Amino acid sequence: MKLFDVYPVNNIVIDKALGSNVWDDKGTEYLDLYGGHAVISIGHTHPHYVKRLTDQLHKIGFYSNSIKMPLQEQLAALLGKVSGKEDYQLFLCNSGAEANENALKLASFHNGKKKVIAFRKSFHGRTSLAVAATDNPKIVAPVNETDNVVFLPWLDEAALEQAFRDHEVSSVIIEGIQGVGGIRVASESFLQKIRSLCDAHNAVFIADSVQCGYGRSGKFFSHDYAGVNADIYTMAKGMGNGFPIGGIIISPKIAASHGMLGTTFGGNHLACAAALAVLEVIESENLMQNAATVGGYLINELKKFDQVLEVRGRGLMIGIELPEELAHVRKNLLGTHKIFTGEAKPNVIRLLPSLALTRAHADQFLEAFRKEVK
Repeated sequence: MKLFDVYPVNNIVIDKALGSNVWDDKGTEYLDLYGGHAVISIGHTHPHYVKRLTDQLHKIGFYSNSIKMPLQEQLAALLGKVSGKEDYQLFLCNSGAEANENALKLASFHNGKKKVIAFRKSFHGRTSLAVAATDNPKIVAPVNETDNVVFLPWLDEAALEQAFRDHEVSSVIIEGIQGVGGIRVASESFLQKIRSLCDAHNAVFIADSVQCGYGRSGKFFSHDYAGVNADIYTMAKGMGNGFPIGGIIISPKIAASHGMLGTTFGGNHLACAAALAVLEVIESENLMQNAATVGGYLINELKKFDQVLEVRGRGLMIGIELPEELAHVRKNLLGTHKIFTGEAKPNVIRLLPSLALTRAHADQFLEAFRKEVK
């Protein structure tokens, strides 16, 4: 049997990792500024994380949600404390797509309405309604197509107001910083407008924080820069530092009932141990502040390059837009300088490193970038 060929891959085998570095099977060292799609939040194979998972595996790795799990309650309590959303409720699942699916479904249960407002260049996942709310027709199969999703221009307040006049809106889903869409930051005024319109029309404000959340922006949720609360926050990538886990936190105004949502693997013992380790390290090592400091440094230095069209982002979620003639830079960063980065079409380099990235690693990247663009 062969693998189903859906991933364009680099011909590199990574078999060791520590902090912000990885090594291939030939012993070559790389700087990881992508973290496997923003997943590595506290650094590869962090010792506290490894110990937490190992200790848990020696006790029990899995049982279903048919039993009481104190680990889930501990995770909810610590997540509430670190995020500042202590009065919210936690539902655990396995991935970002599942988190967004459950958020959209829960919103519709709550208000009995169907229409979802999403935005151009959005990415919310690859399953069912999550992919229908994703602005990429190439990954939307005919079976996923629905007239329940209304796409609006990014940050267009007039279009948003008109959509609420034209439709019975169930929910508005928005990334605080678009990832796949090119690291585009939602303005504070636009997020505040969503909040006021949702309040006025009994709609649910869903803050997709799968990529831009978990401290990456310098705040726990990048939406928090707007000074308003969403009704549901969705999470996944940085939540488990590589262990599959997702979740939504839900405003107290939304009531739960038995059977409303469910999952087999979500919130299992190992997943909770991984997520607890992540939050414990974020707290003990002050990683949100580090993301703000090192990310701010990177953004300021990158803005000094005349060859760069635009630098966007917050904290350690950074997009570097390059002209067509510099489209080769990302490839050379990996091939020549052994630095992993991400991309967004057509010519945006995405930086999504561990929140523990050091100033020295930032300088290592800047020196390599300087050589390539000059």
